[in-house]
Amino acid sequence: MDDCIIIGGGPAGLTAAIYLSRYLLKIRLFDCGSSRAALIPCTHNHAGYPEGISGLDLLAAMRAQAEKYGTVREAAKVTGLRVLENGFAATVGAREIGARSVLLATGVINHRPPMPDALHDAALAQGRIRYCPVCDGYEVTDRRVAIYGTGEHGAREALFVRSFTRDVTLIAPDRHNLPPDQLAQLAAAGVALVDGPATGWAIEGDRLALSTTAGRMAFDSLYPALGSHIRSELAVEAGARADDSGCLEVDDHQRTSLPGLFAAGDVAKGLDQISHAMGEAGVAATTIRNMLNAETPLWR
Repeated sequence: MDDCIIIGGGPAGLTAAIYLSRYLLKIRLFDCGSSRAALIPCTHNHAGYPEGISGLDLLAAMRAQAEKYGTVREAAKVTGLRVLENGFAATVGAREIGARSVLLATGVINHRPPMPDALHDAALAQGRIRYCPVCDGYEVTDRRVAIYGTGEHGAREALFVRSFTRDVTLIAPDRHNLPPDQLAQLAAAGVALVDGPATGWAIEGDRLALSTTAGRMAFDSLYPALGSHIRSELAVEAGARADDSGCLEVDDHQRTSLPGLFAAGDVAKGLDQISHAMGEAGVAATTIRNMLNAETPLWR
């Protein structure tokens, strides 16, 4: 039986793997290859990389570091998780693998705007579509920017981006139906409101273009504000508590409501940032080490 199974091969899961392997524990990490970090063309918001680093390069370096210290990594998807008397069993294909503890670092999936996948991926690679103004709002300073969404989430994101540029347009997938206080805030900030639907998505020159009720429009960058799917199903099905959005409830040590099950990164409620996910993973890994040591001293 392993000491810990880590589910998820993004920054949180790999940071935990590095810590736990260096604690000389027996670790197995399952990575289905769908980390959001892999989609980042180049981040300039991650400390230590003043010239920026791509998500793929960052993940590759972290994987190499974890494996250097003994992490066993499998490129496979965990499809089930159940509680055992002395730990957990994870279902991977036709196998069940046991561990004394589990760290869930499965992250989230962003809801995409209604455009072909190939166009989305090309726009994302060019910085025409962006998903995190906390990460890269600096890169749209004084640019023409659209937010695709509405409601509280869309309005909040438009106001956040407004601190980087005066030219912000909030485009609704259908029609805006915003309360008076939000309308007043957006008007005071000079955010333009455009009703949907949006069609005819295309990259035209160096901009992302789309057709709306206000006519054909083009932007340097567009932020979808459509929410996301939190990949917490494995933990919830095993008995862990989550909030209404699906984020797992964790304490200050990243412990879920299910003893021995931990969560770090975007699957738990918090700031969806690589640095934050890595910090949570370090806390979780150290707590796991201390918990296992209390059960059976880790003496050599």
